[in-house]
Amino acid sequence: MRRLYLQIYLAFLGILLLFGGLVTVASLLLPLHPQEHLLFDGMAAVLSELLPGPERPVGELQAAVEHLRHLLPIDLAVHSADGALLAAVGPPLPAPLPQHMAPGWMRARGAAAHTVTLALPDGRFVVARWQRPHRAVGLLGALGLLAIAIALGAYPVVRRITRRLERLQTQVEALGAGDLTVRVEVEGRDEVTQLARSFNHAADRIARLVNAQRTMLAGASHELRSPLARIRMAIELLPHAERPELQGRLTQDIAELDALIGELLLASRLDTLEHLEHTEEIDLLALLAEEGARSAAEVSGSPVCIQGDPRMLRRLLRNLFENAQRYAAGSPVEASVVPLHPTGARLCIADRGPGVPEQERERIFAPFYRPTGMRERGDGGVGLGLALVRQIARHHGGDVRCVPRPGGGTCFEVTLHSVPGVGKAT
Repeated sequence: MRRLYLQIYLAFLGILLLFGGLVTVASLLLPLHPQEHLLFDGMAAVLSELLPGPERPVGELQAAVEHLRHLLPIDLAVHSADGALLAAVGPPLPAPLPQHMAPGWMRARGAAAHTVTLALPDGRFVVARWQRPHRAVGLLGALGLLAIAIALGAYPVVRRITRRLERLQTQVEALGAGDLTVRVEVEGRDEVTQLARSFNHAADRIARLVNAQRTMLAGASHELRSPLARIRMAIELLPHAERPELQGRLTQDIAELDALIGELLLASRLDTLEHLEHTEEIDLLALLAEEGARSAAEVSGSPVCIQGDPRMLRRLLRNLFENAQRYAAGSPVEASVVPLHPTGARLCIADRGPGVPEQERERIFAPFYRPTGMRERGDGGVGLGLALVRQIARHHGGDVRCVPRPGGGTCFEVTLHSVPGVGKAT
């Protein structure tokens, strides 16, 4: 898009130059007009009266040519019928080729645009070139000046159109990145203006649909909490002696459903959150050690403090530790933190499990995605944990990626940076 205006501009100038070239070629190739024939024949007749005949000495012919040069601002060369030079005055003129020895504008190499060949009645040929007191602009010169004028006038117009397209491209990219508030300024009355209106209309519709979906998801998740609470209370009131295994399974299912609703509510909240509402200074090594103790993980690293939301970062670490325990097949979990200049840190949660195939290392961060075979295990995972990890990391100015661990296993690398908040956590 940045070079579009140059392409349009250069194409326009190229067309203009091509037109000038075609006009020049056409002027050289087109046959003479009948009136031009009459003009050249008349000029030849006048010269035949002024110049000595072919029977006169060459010196007399040279003197006559020089006399004409004093009377008229022209260069002259007289050739015999076989092309031999008889007399000349002024700078050398190109000799007409035998096949081109005909009255008309000279088209031989080296001939200027105002050079003509005249056929005298006695069989001789005269090559004449007009001398102009000022530099001739000529057809190409005029076209060059026209090209410059058009270029100066066309550049602002072309640049204005392409600049609007560049702004539109920027807004489209922002919309694709998730910013549903972007709109394009509508200016002018051309096709670009209509395109801007269509983009704004589409962006409005997308924003309404996404907001409606988020509102419905948050509302449904919130409303599910009430019947879940009633079901939990009813199960607690059931006699413990009657089918305790069924009561245990129901309690576990309700707990998993309650956790899923909590994750849905958090995901919906993160989708609509532009800035962190509460931040405070957090010691990531201490937070990592605290959450790692729950999973019996080995924690190492250097103390690093960043500005962030402690509750979200705690959820991020807990999801990563639970994911490692769930898929690492009992292998030890190792966690570390290292500082990043100037106000950031990198967390690594690693295990010695079977690892993640390369083609799935990015897909596992999609909501509700689980690798093949994991859905059937029924271990409580629903595929939202890693999606929340990525959302939280990006709200802290970083990201997360899954990389293979040397020697086998998986490592989740999380980058975090200090971010300002609306208020301070209490």
